Amino acid sequence: MIHNPNNIHTAGKPLEEATKVMVMVHGRGSSARDILSLSTYIQDKDFAFIAPEAQGNTWYPQSFLRPMNENEPYLSSALEVLASLRARLQADFNFKLPQIYWLGFSQGACLMLEFVARHAAEYGGIFGLSGGLIGPDGTPRTYEGSFGNTPIFLGCSDQDSHVPKKRVLESEAVFRQMGGAVTAKLYPNFPHSINEDELNIVNLLLTGNR
Repeated sequence: MIHNPNNIHTAGKPLEEATKVMVMVHGRGSSARDILSLSTYIQDKDFAFIAPEAQGNTWYPQSFLRPMNENEPYLSSALEVLASLRARLQADFNFKLPQIYWLGFSQGACLMLEFVARHAAEYGGIFGLSGGLIGPDGTPRTYEGSFGNTPIFLGCSDQDSHVPKKRVLESEAVFRQMGGAVTAKLYPNFPHSINEDELNIVNLLLTGNR
């Protein structure tokens, strides 16, 4: 394993006490502690938050738009970290899939969205901020399974320097086709960052899904 699945950080309620858990996946050059700082903006205080940390603070070396083999073996290792984490939350802490929520930013959003697409289920919610499904244009999106009306939010600038608008819209269509209740929002001329409106939408979706 390139990435250590045991290198994880937590915030919020203890995992043993929480009724819901949000997996937060950091972006390139960032850290688990950085992404966990977003937990303070989540109004629902029943959550435990858990964030894995990438080796060298990067999940994979190239752009998410490059052919997938150019990001190997890092990409497979990163996806395995999320699979291991999901399995641990289920086995060790008895979380059911509808009690598990996913949030990622930038490279972390791309990784998280690709993972949940490959492991579709009825989750509590999926929040991809400045990200999209991985691979070059024309990548076959032959994912199996259904999201069973899981609330899914995709937020991004319409002129993001790393994430093309077209990929956000393609991801929206894929998730909708797989049964997700998708909300996508493109912000005019916004920088590659998280904005207050996105966090408001996340909170609204969490409130509606109690």
